[in-house]
Amino acid sequence: MAAWSDERLLDAAKNHEPGAFDAFVERYGGRLFAFGLRMCGHREDAEDVFQDTLLKAFTGLAALREPGAVRTWLFRVAANQCLMKRRSEKSDPSRGISLEQLKPPGWDEGRPVDIADWSDMPEDGARRGELRAALEHAIVDLPADYKVVVVLRDVEGLTTEETAEVLGLRVPAVKMRLHRARMALRGQLSRFHAGGGPASVA
Repeated sequence: MAAWSDERLLDAAKNHEPGAFDAFVERYGGRLFAFGLRMCGHREDAEDVFQDTLLKAFTGLAALREPGAVRTWLFRVAANQCLMKRRSEKSDPSRGISLEQLKPPGWDEGRPVDIADWSDMPEDGARRGELRAALEHAIVDLPADYKVVVVLRDVEGLTTEETAEVLGLRVPAVKMRLHRARMALRGQLSRFHAGGGPASVA
């Protein structure tokens, strides 16, 4: 089953063939859990989101017609679960950081900005690990509506159009949120690049 195409796997899962859903989880589960962990910031919450997403996948796969839509559909389900969990939580200062608090010095709303590509890391292994940890920490600190755009677009590699489809947003809205989130990440990572170690707002 590991060698099955997405189309064959989707068809098998929809028809409840033995082992098909386990193979479906093996193919997509790791990325879904990692997505939930980045979005929620806590393992227990990520596990809840992962289980809820799998349950909805098990009951909702029959409605899918296009194998190519599986990934965006799964991320849509997981993103909705993450955002609902975040919005249902009681106020927690450690999870309630506003985008204004994360703006870097010289914030320019109209200036294009990119964050470092995940593959574009320092050659030194320890430094590379520190940068990755700082970036992960900075992403977790983003407000949920901005974090989900960054994770889908810059971490999971979805296109802007796919991200808009997952979130039910217009493309210009995704671009605006992505720009603002990247600027906030730049501010968070400025301490790291200045030699101060991983950024933190705590």
